[in-house]
Amino acid sequence: MDLLGLTGARVLITAGAAGIGRGIAERFRTAGAQVWVTDIAETAVADAAEAGLRATVSNAADEDEVRALAAEVGAEWGGLDVLVNNAGIAGPTGPIETLDSGAWLATFDVNIHSQFYCVKHFLPLLRTSERASIVNLSSAAGRLGMAGRSPYSASKWAVVGLTKTLAIELGVEGIRCNAICPGAVGGPRIDAVIAAKAQMLGSTVAEVTELYTSQASLGKLAEASEIGDMAVFLASAMASHVTGQAMAVDGNTEKLY
Repeated sequence: MDLLGLTGARVLITAGAAGIGRGIAERFRTAGAQVWVTDIAETAVADAAEAGLRATVSNAADEDEVRALAAEVGAEWGGLDVLVNNAGIAGPTGPIETLDSGAWLATFDVNIHSQFYCVKHFLPLLRTSERASIVNLSSAAGRLGMAGRSPYSASKWAVVGLTKTLAIELGVEGIRCNAICPGAVGGPRIDAVIAAKAQMLGSTVAEVTELYTSQASLGKLAEASEIGDMAVFLASAMASHVTGQAMAVDGNTEKLY
């Protein structure tokens, strides 16, 4: 039995050519879905295409590019069943008075404004589906404070607010909207975050890595595939009455460093 109900589902994932997004893409593909990923990194897009994914270079934080992408998806697929808003950046690290305003704005452009653009322009395609679902990537920092990471945390809290509002607005149309709040996920991105945090604290990378590893009760970093598993579940028939939720996939993280 196809308990997930995702066979043949049309799934678009922003920033899906590498990292967490690639992990999500591979899980949807395993579930039998048609997967289209976008990314701003041409090399990552080329790698995803070589692996058999439909892949397009596109900047989710640029409304004109999102509008053009929606038109392309509509022309090729005629509709959309699942939108995964995964695009995100770490943003600057440091006490708030030291942060550059441009870097603050750029963090919001990618982490929350991109989700607005994608929902706005892909909504007409989602409305053609009988199983439409939106999955927004927030963070453990979207439910907890995080010293030295104020733009990132604030933007990820905004994702949860957007998600809950969309669930209310779109629920009458049968369109579900949920968020995922990952903890620290292994990979190059968290390595860069740890290095920046170590510099801010005057600590070694090894010391900060230990903090990030031990902040979860399970005592380890998450894997991208584990975030993908939650995305697949939220988009699936098994979550048909789940909407407006912010689902933690963080090994029970109670404090962020």
